[in-house]
Amino acid sequence: MPLAGNGGYTVRRYTLDFDWQAPRTPFAAVATVRATATQALSRFDLDFAGNTLRGVTVDGAPAAAVRDGDELVVTPGRPVPRGGAFTVRVAYTADPTQGRHRDDAIQDYGWVPTADGTIVCAQPDGARMIFPANDHPSLRAPVTFRITTPPGLSAVANGRLVGTDRRPGGRTRWTYDSEQPIAPQLVQMAVGRFRFVDSKGPHGLPVRDVVPDGLVTDTEAYRSLTPEHLTWLEQRLGPYPFRRYGVLVGDTDLPVALETQSLSVVPRDDLLGDRVDAERNLVHELTHHWTGDSVAVRRWSDLWLSEGHARYYERLYSDTHGGDSLEDAMRAAYEQHDQWRHDEGAPAEPTEATLFKVMRYDGSALVLYALREKVGAEAFDRIERTWVTRYRGRAAGTADFVALASQVAGEDLTPFLKPWLYGAHTPPMPGRPDWQVDPVED
Repeated sequence: MPLAGNGGYTVRRYTLDFDWQAPRTPFAAVATVRATATQALSRFDLDFAGNTLRGVTVDGAPAAAVRDGDELVVTPGRPVPRGGAFTVRVAYTADPTQGRHRDDAIQDYGWVPTADGTIVCAQPDGARMIFPANDHPSLRAPVTFRITTPPGLSAVANGRLVGTDRRPGGRTRWTYDSEQPIAPQLVQMAVGRFRFVDSKGPHGLPVRDVVPDGLVTDTEAYRSLTPEHLTWLEQRLGPYPFRRYGVLVGDTDLPVALETQSLSVVPRDDLLGDRVDAERNLVHELTHHWTGDSVAVRRWSDLWLSEGHARYYERLYSDTHGGDSLEDAMRAAYEQHDQWRHDEGAPAEPTEATLFKVMRYDGSALVLYALREKVGAEAFDRIERTWVTRYRGRAAGTADFVALASQVAGEDLTPFLKPWLYGAHTPPMPGRPDWQVDPVED
């Protein structure tokens, strides 16, 4: 995705004002972007796709703005000097039916309509359908949400509910603060007939689930497991890295859950079926808050670090909670690994089209399993905890992980990890001479 994100400035805060009207109905929106120029700017780009543009200002003065594919090219009346702070205000009409499709695990994304409102699934590049942004996984900024809803509907977004204000016509404006910087792909903004269910996690961590009215009772059994999942992951990865957590139940036919920061979206069907499958999904999205949300990927080619870790800990948890054994799951992945390499690229070499294929999930979890077999469980656990601690709140990539693993393990792991991450063929699994890779079929 070479066109994702833009240079020349750093976003300091997004403020999003959404005047929600009704399901599948366009509504007035304003995005205010506060930024600092990292070079002199006679013009700059924002990632912004679709929606009807109504006007752009820079520091309160009208600015020229033209579309170029997914780019909104803004030319201010006066250039912005290097180091200068500036504020961009983009007024537009948002379309809550706008989405895109991928032929991988993501499938339909962007605005995801529900019967009475919407949820947002922005990964990987759908945030630009929601608001103008610097839409790259490594670029984060705090977000303030101000969402106005009609009577009977609630709004939710990442982070903390700052307050609600009554507006004319019985409408309510909901204000949320993301509290911590957030990548555009992890933004959540949902409207619907919701019930807010509050509880506590480890150390008094606030947990707030957001559940459509008719699903509160039926989803309670699996939602109530969150404190247990938090405790289990903290024992392995250290303290939870955000100030609150919760599950947003998606009352729609979502293909996958999504780790939107501090408020994971989980499809209703995942919470109404088998417990083993439900817990796998819940633990997977929660794990992302350490690896993927707190430790962001430096570029999309590093996605294996996010999805591989989430799948590894999901499998590790399931091993002792009624699911398949980790060894059986990893052996099955090993057998298919050459085929996945052939079809979808090595773990750290995806194409845009194969970004969210199985190689980034089970195939990448297998790399972590191989590393554990190579260095031993104790050294592996130190690598993992050091990874999420050292890079907490930062972006990191494959080279960073290899260097850190080598440092913690006390040996250069480059010759071991490079073939696993980039090779055309799957290396031998340490300690498993009987494991064999299936032949590749064209």
